[in-house]
Amino acid sequence: MVRTILAALVCLLLCACSQVAERGADAPRRIVSLDYCADQYVLKFADREDILALSPDAEKRFSYMRAAAKGIPTVRPRTADVLALQPDLVVRTYGGGHDIADFMKEPGVPVVQIGFPQSIAEVRGEVLRVGTELGKPDEAEQLVADMDRRLKALAERSGPQREVLYMTPAGVTAGEGTLVHELFVAADLRNFQDRPGWNPLPLERLAYERPDLIAAAFFESKTNHVDNWSAARHPVARAQLRELPVVALEGSWTSCGGWFLLDAVEALATAGENTR
Repeated sequence: MVRTILAALVCLLLCACSQVAERGADAPRRIVSLDYCADQYVLKFADREDILALSPDAEKRFSYMRAAAKGIPTVRPRTADVLALQPDLVVRTYGGGHDIADFMKEPGVPVVQIGFPQSIAEVRGEVLRVGTELGKPDEAEQLVADMDRRLKALAERSGPQREVLYMTPAGVTAGEGTLVHELFVAADLRNFQDRPGWNPLPLERLAYERPDLIAAAFFESKTNHVDNWSAARHPVARAQLRELPVVALEGSWTSCGGWFLLDAVEALATAGENTR
C-alpha cells in the first residue's frame, strides 16, 4: 500500500515537473490583461491557470478569442483594481490610459505594451515579441510559421486582380498607408480608394465608377450604429452594398492587429476569386 502511494506521488511530481518544463521556468504567472486587444495575446499564449483577469470586453463579439475567455474573471483597467489582484505581469494595448505603466513601476509590476502594427510584417513581429514575453517563444514561432504558410498559399493563387472598396457604417474607407490596404495587397486585390490614409467614402467617384466588390466591416456590430449623417447612408453608398458582391469582414478579424488578420485576407482573396 505504501509503495503504491509513493509511486503515485512520484508520478504526480514527474508530471508537474514536465508541465513546468513545457511552460518554461521563466513563464510569467498571475497575468492581468487590460483591453480586448491584449486579451487576444494573453488567451493565445498564457496558460489559463496563469490568467488572473481579462478586460470586460473579452467575451464581446469583436473579441477573436471570446470562446476561450469564458469563465475567466474580468477587471476594470483601473490601477487600484488591477493592483488589488497582486499581478506578476500586466499586458495592455490601450487599456488603463497612457500613464498606467508609470503607476505600475512603484509596486514593481512589469507591463508588456503591445503595439499598433500597420502592416502584416509588423503583426508578425508583435506575435513573436509578445509570445516570447509571455513565456511561449516556441508557440509564437509556430504561429508565425503558420501565418507565413497561409500567405504563401495566397500568393500562389492565380487569377485576374479585382478592385475592392472598404466600407464601414461610419462611412469611412481606407487607402494606402493603412493596415486595411495591406490586407488587400496580401489578398491580391487593388484598392479602389486612391487617396492615402482614412477618408470618407468617395461618393462622387462612386456615382460614375464602381469597384468589383465591397469589403464591409463592422456592420454586424451593435455598437457601431450608422449615424444619420454618415456617408454610408447615402443612396450611392447603399447601392454598392445592394448591387455588388460583398465580403463581410468580421470585426474580430480586423479590430486588433494579430494573427487573426489572416482570416480576413483569406476571405478577401476567396471573394476576389469568386467575383466575375
